[in-house]
Amino acid sequence: MRFTRRGVLLGLGALAAFGHRAAFGDAPGERRFVVVILRGGLDGLGAVVPYADPAHAVLRQGIALAEPGSEDGLLDLGGRFGLHPALAAVHALYRHGEAAIVHAVAGPYRSRSHFDAQDAMESGAEQRLADGWLNRAVATLWPADLGPVRGRSRHALATGQTVPLVLKGPAAVTSYATARQPEVSRETMDRLAALYARDPLLGPVVREGQAGRRFAAGAMGSDHGPMANLPGERAAFVALAEAAGRLLAAPDGPRVAALETGGFDTHAFQPQRLAAALSTLDGGIAALRQGLGAAWRETAVLVMTEFGRTARVNGTLGTDHGTGGVAFALGGRIAGGRVLGDWPGLSEDALFERRDLRPTTDLRAVAKALLAGHLGVPRAALDGAVFPESASVAPFRDLVA
Repeated sequence: MRFTRRGVLLGLGALAAFGHRAAFGDAPGERRFVVVILRGGLDGLGAVVPYADPAHAVLRQGIALAEPGSEDGLLDLGGRFGLHPALAAVHALYRHGEAAIVHAVAGPYRSRSHFDAQDAMESGAEQRLADGWLNRAVATLWPADLGPVRGRSRHALATGQTVPLVLKGPAAVTSYATARQPEVSRETMDRLAALYARDPLLGPVVREGQAGRRFAAGAMGSDHGPMANLPGERAAFVALAEAAGRLLAAPDGPRVAALETGGFDTHAFQPQRLAAALSTLDGGIAALRQGLGAAWRETAVLVMTEFGRTARVNGTLGTDHGTGGVAFALGGRIAGGRVLGDWPGLSEDALFERRDLRPTTDLRAVAKALLAGHLGVPRAALDGAVFPESASVAPFRDLVA
């Protein structure tokens, strides 16, 4: 692992309990870009429900939610689709034109293995690569000879044991773990800096670590707001998301982040488990927006998962690994208030392999639209370096305002 001031990745591991993680990077300008990975395979048909499709009620017997307007019913998305009631904050963004939903979406792979599908999703290819598409996208925005932008430091800080694959790559990462461990005193860090000041390898590492600690402490402060008082797993992700927003909002902070949360592998008792996982996601999105403050206007968020789930309910009121799913584009830079994509229907003949929602939109097209329209990544880089051999996949249209 190389340690350099040109490293652009930041990891936030102090809040890594319950499988929630965040990593950060930098990009020129004031626009922010966040990727939220939902581990386990979100049931897109349960999160964004096609209640007007005649086959839906038959396929989803036992777990279908009431239509919009009913008690505890779906949140209306315009007459054909309804949002799960646990996603109230996302629905508010939708009504304000800051959330767009792309249905029947999947990556180029057709694996129902969590491990293979997650690796391919984060690599941006049909198979696992050594690095991730978000890292490669950031690298295209930082020429090797480019210095600090508007006074922002380009030092790197990672405080978790690992960085998600989507942000691994040529940009270097420095890291140390703080989760569930006592805080290292400032005096100890100063002594280490003095001890290794002349060491050509460890000296820069310790100095960058000190700079990262000072930046994180200043950006987040000691108060994570009232949302940090939520119980259990939801509190961990909400606090993580709010802290990420504060770091991204700082004038000298990073501009790119990747967060991840789990709980979406709903093989059994899906109604309860999906509601809990979506409530955690919803609270995290609200906290991210709160942490960003005014910077939300310059932010785009992509929420993605490795695959959808089966159209039919299994014998334990759950769903199994599937194919087509759903992606969310959120933020002040999104042309929202719409459910997008080519809906394939849920009839027997329309299902993929007669079991899954058939994907009609490539997930890379959604990511390309945000990277190009929001961050300004050139199309040539998107088709080659960022998403290898993907020239046939055009960016999704009209996603960025």
